[in-house]
Amino acid sequence: MGWSMRPLGQLILCRLREFYREPEAVFWVYGFPILMTVALGIAFRDQPQQSFRVDVIGPQAEATAAALSDERFVVALNEAGIAKERLRTGRIDLVVTAESEKTYDYLYIPTRPESQLARNEVDLVLQTAAGRVDAADVTSTELKSPGGRYIDFLVPGLLGMGLMGGGLWGVGFVTVDMRIRKLLKRFLATPMRKSDFLLSLMISRLLFMIPEVLLLLVFAWFAFGVGIAGSPVTVVFFILLGAVSFAGLGLLIACRAKTLETVSGLMNLVMLPMWVLSGIFFSRERFPEFLQPVIRLLPLTALNDALRGVMLEGAGLMSLGHETITLALWGVVSFVLALKFFRWH
Repeated sequence: MGWSMRPLGQLILCRLREFYREPEAVFWVYGFPILMTVALGIAFRDQPQQSFRVDVIGPQAEATAAALSDERFVVALNEAGIAKERLRTGRIDLVVTAESEKTYDYLYIPTRPESQLARNEVDLVLQTAAGRVDAADVTSTELKSPGGRYIDFLVPGLLGMGLMGGGLWGVGFVTVDMRIRKLLKRFLATPMRKSDFLLSLMISRLLFMIPEVLLLLVFAWFAFGVGIAGSPVTVVFFILLGAVSFAGLGLLIACRAKTLETVSGLMNLVMLPMWVLSGIFFSRERFPEFLQPVIRLLPLTALNDALRGVMLEGAGLMSLGHETITLALWGVVSFVLALKFFRWH
């Protein structure tokens, strides 16, 4: 009997046909990651030198505005009330009150980073204009090495997020939906094993994932120049391992759930900590040190760290042992538990 005639082969083909007949599912799997990459890539693209919006008031406003005639500053002269209102509503970054040629007051909002930066930059210029001399000679060098941009950091995180969402929703949600529609009871009457059915869900998810990941990687390279410093084979290995890990977790979540509300709540409960902690949009190092051991045990953290290690640092498979073991354990343990506790109804 050929492979395609076996229960596992037929289940995989059935799942593939079902998926590609749903245009909305195809969009969320293939189109949405591209749109998110475009939006975030444009929002955090390389920009020219930052400029600051400054209003100057007071008796020496005109002379102070002239001293700030630098391309970094967009300076306007206004009345005190108008200037303060513009600062409060975010239309400017700083208000400078020029009492005399060497007496200034800075009105800024400390909780806004751009307001603090404007205060520091304006003070530097005005202090220099007033005759301050730096005690040390310094130089500045810009780091423009490959992999140092935010978009380079972001793409591996988006890959990990997509694999997590696809594994949990694409496997767990589908399983519960079939249970609600009484399809699982019909499968139960067929000559197949429980493991065939669960493996078919995982393998079909892997097949969906291959064009999804390739499309995102090719688009990121073509549109934003995001490259891979390490081995592409190692990247593919971790993508497959991550997909298996999250597919197993999705099966475990769905093995007993009987309603869409239940499985949706469980999936959000599982995914929310990883969305926040695992470093999709910003580094996990921002969290306190005592949380790091727990964060490193999350499967999405291991996947993101591994992908960034290969894509940004050129790390090899042997140097990513912790990430490999973490993902493998999550996948194997989840699948074994799902196989044990799975119910057809």
